[in-house]
Amino acid sequence: MGVEGCTKCIKYLLFVFNFIFWLAGGIILGVALWLRHDSQTTNILYLQLGDKQAPNTFYVGIYILIAVGAVMMFVGFLGCYGAIQESQCLLGTFFTCLVILFACEVAAGIWGFVNKDQIAKDVKQFYDQALQQALMGESDANNAKAVVKTFHETLDCCGSDIVTATFTPVWRDDLCRKDTLKSFFENTDCHKKIDELFSGKLYLIGIAAVVVAVIMIFEMILSMVLCCGIRNSSVY
Repeated sequence: MGVEGCTKCIKYLLFVFNFIFWLAGGIILGVALWLRHDSQTTNILYLQLGDKQAPNTFYVGIYILIAVGAVMMFVGFLGCYGAIQESQCLLGTFFTCLVILFACEVAAGIWGFVNKDQIAKDVKQFYDQALQQALMGESDANNAKAVVKTFHETLDCCGSDIVTATFTPVWRDDLCRKDTLKSFFENTDCHKKIDELFSGKLYLIGIAAVVVAVIMIFEMILSMVLCCGIRNSSVY
């Protein structure tokens, strides 16, 4: 026996929310894949300085985001199908998946908040080490120069602070832009550029997470109400 009245409205409302949830999962998956293959981050995070690899903490978060997007699409489809079929079993499974996914999102959000500054800090330390080797002519200096030039060309910067960003181009044009006069006035230090690069991407991820969390809370409420409505209609 099908549900009637207000419960029927909730059924279709839950279907709509699940469809939005499914679309949100696809968008998150697409954004995560874009972040994973973005030229700026890949150019920097694939670098290697001797035996030391560039920090990959950022990619750990991206892989989590890819998994979340894929699971969201599956859960969204499950919710749509369960709502249309008025199946308590499917809706119960859907609700359980939502709770688990919500808990994972909260845990991932806490992890991201704790590590958001550490990501940029690790990358800046990696850059500083390469810059020091390149400037001082230490062992493996050629590799260090290649690493530093990749940072400079990708982020359009030079140096790790205001002083080196201003004066490095004057005496090391093999590392920075060759237009010395223009570089003298316009160069931005790479620490600032690294902060901008990761803070912008993490801000985008944070907005997506908040939107998804709000949708999930509404869906959990609607699925519980619909399950109660289906149970009551089956009794009568």
